[in-house]
Order: sequence, then C-alpha cells, then structure tokens
Amino acid sequence: MAEDKSNWLNKLIVVGDRVLIKPKSEDSKTSGGLYLPPGYREKEEVQSGYVMKTGPGYPIPAPNDDFDEPWKPKDDNIHYIPLQVKVGDLAIFLKKGTVEVHYRGEKYYIVSQYSILLLERDED
Repeated sequence: MAEDKSNWLNKLIVVGDRVLIKPKSEDSKTSGGLYLPPGYREKEEVQSGYVMKTGPGYPIPAPNDDFDEPWKPKDDNIHYIPLQVKVGDLAIFLKKGTVEVHYRGEKYYIVSQYSILLLERDED
C-alpha cells in the first residue's frame, strides 16, 4: 500500500534555521543541444530547488525573569525568530553549505538559511 507523500513528510522535523529542499530537475541537454554527463549539474556551486519544510527559526534566549514574582509559573517555551523562507518557494542556494540526504528514494538537501541566496515566491 503506497503511503501519501505529504503524510510521511509531516513526520520529518526540520531543526533550527535549516530548510529541507527538493532539488529542481535540470535538463540533461544544453541550450545548444549537447547532452551533459550524469552528475554534471550536481557539481555546480549554485543549485536550485523547492522548499519542502522549514525549521522554526533562530532560537532566542528567554527573557530573564529573576526579578519577577516567584509564584508565577516559569515560561519554558523556546522563542524563535522566524525564517524568511516559506514552503513552496523556489530557492537558489550555495551547494557548499548543504547536506545531501536520501529519504524514501528521493534526494533532498538540508540547507541553512544563510546559504540561500535568492527566493522566488508565487504569491497567488
């Protein structure tokens, strides 16, 4: 029985300022009609792909409540500065700052937001 892709993707948790990107499929032929060898595009410094999941963002320290009333419950929630990247964006990123992973037969990149150079977002 085939499992729905969105279902198992929801089970993945991306940590911190990292982004899960599915590489964009590139043509194996140049504009002039030459066929490129397998793996040629993968060696380029700049890659592109679609954002599948994002982490919560950059963690920031909780405010210091030492001078607050001792009977108040402590706030153990971690606060984050959210990422600029959103699911569905086309990201152009530096290959040097990525980790390649294979999950369920698909290739993905884990990229820190600082390695992303440009985003294309469809606002529709």
